[in-house]
Amino acid sequence: MGSSALYQSIELLSREKGIEPEIVVGAVEEAIALATRKFYKTQENMRGELNKETGEITAYIYKTVVASADEVEDPLNQITLEEANELAPGVEVGSEIRMYRDTSPLGRIAAQLAKQVIFQKVREAERDTVFNEYAHREKEVLTATVKRIEGQDIIYDLGKAEARCPKREQSRLEQFSVGERVRVVLLKVDRAAKGPQVIVSRAVPELVQNLFQSEVPEIYDNTVVIRAIAREAGERTKIAVQSRDKDVDPVGACVGMKGMRVQSIIRELRGEKIDIIEFSEEITTFAEKALQPAKVSRVSITDLTDKQLEVIVDDTQLSLAIGKKGQNVRLAAKLLGWKIDIKSEEEKRQEVEQQMQALSGGPSTPIEQVTELGDGIIQKLVTAGITTVEALADMTPEQLEEIPGIGEKTLEKISVAVRHYFGHFEEGEEGHEPAPVEGAESAISEESREAVRETDQAEAENSADVIREAEQVEAAEEETEPRSEAESAIEDVPPADEAEVSTLEDAPAEAMAQDSQSDEEPLLERIETEHATADGDGPREGGA
Repeated sequence: MGSSALYQSIELLSREKGIEPEIVVGAVEEAIALATRKFYKTQENMRGELNKETGEITAYIYKTVVASADEVEDPLNQITLEEANELAPGVEVGSEIRMYRDTSPLGRIAAQLAKQVIFQKVREAERDTVFNEYAHREKEVLTATVKRIEGQDIIYDLGKAEARCPKREQSRLEQFSVGERVRVVLLKVDRAAKGPQVIVSRAVPELVQNLFQSEVPEIYDNTVVIRAIAREAGERTKIAVQSRDKDVDPVGACVGMKGMRVQSIIRELRGEKIDIIEFSEEITTFAEKALQPAKVSRVSITDLTDKQLEVIVDDTQLSLAIGKKGQNVRLAAKLLGWKIDIKSEEEKRQEVEQQMQALSGGPSTPIEQVTELGDGIIQKLVTAGITTVEALADMTPEQLEEIPGIGEKTLEKISVAVRHYFGHFEEGEEGHEPAPVEGAESAISEESREAVRETDQAEAENSADVIREAEQVEAAEEETEPRSEAESAIEDVPPADEAEVSTLEDAPAEAMAQDSQSDEEPLLERIETEHATADGDGPREGGA
């Protein structure tokens, strides 16, 4: 005996929605029962029943049989054994007794209600089927067809269900047309969603990973392993690979002959840039490679617990290392799983200088030391956060004018006060170096002058003694030996001798000091030499 037309329609609907026919039949029976109860305005338990062969739908009230009236707790849903026997002889305690209701007068409103209930139940059953199908397949790559575009969302057809790809999960480089087949990554199944509950993505790193597995046989057979991957969809992807076979170059395997393998992936991603990096267990080496194409000078670990790295690059490489809008360093940090602080050589040098100055306890003089400023101005400066003379000296006039209460006159007063302060400070420094004790300079000068005077006097007396001795020697020779004409001529040149004596006597201290330096040549010999020179020159004018 064949099925009724109604049941055949139910089976067709079940196949379309991918749900069991029994679920649809149950929905129909529940809808009829609800509509009948509402029509008869009763709260009694009611069930619907569908006859598969005839297609007839019936509804009945059922009550549970209890032994006596004392045991009846719910009169609507319970009946005594005595009453039940009157309706159906031979019933037993605990069994159910059915009382059918006529469904023919239900009308259009009841049928509409039944329809709504059926649709709701079928939809719930359909969602349960989709959930059971896809809930355990998260992060799996599926091939889908673009079904339609709803606003900014793309609706894909997965075969057994529809999937939604929201704007945030799309790559900005990609635009699809209806009917196009693409690969998508199943993100999650959202049971609470009104529309398609399967959420898919084209922006997650797993898509790139799957594409590499498809294109690179070495990755598929685990000779080359993808150790880390960081992606900003539509911009750039960094992928770290490692080889398990020392004879296989992991980067070369991924790039392929003339870049064929990676170019195929880039085409699939609509031109997204891909950096393939060799993985290293040594974090500093890995960081250097992760920041490519920038060349790194050195990498140091600043905090092992918080996973922080400091990377120093050449001044010319700084912008390249950071990347457009910080993208390069952001992806590298994501790839490493460490925080990266990038600095140029110049920035690092300045930082080290500041640290050295801080360690050596750099100069720091309280601003109150500049008494010329006055309490009012000092108070304004302290309020503005300027507490040291050095900080005040480092400020430009424009910065000082920004401080409330400081105008041009005050600015000039501050400038003069700071200049005077540093001027006194420098004078004090100069005084300290040569003469640590006050008045020592004058004392030393006086002692030096006294010593010079004593030396000059001693040298003058010594010279006079020498001259006197020379005269006595000459007088003795004159007495013992007769004088020749030449000697007489020499004697007749008194001006020279007098001039010589007067010159020695009247010589200033400086000249005497110079003469006294020639200790090796005695003064008497010099006098005799000068006399001989005078003889050689002949008699001077004015002689005898």
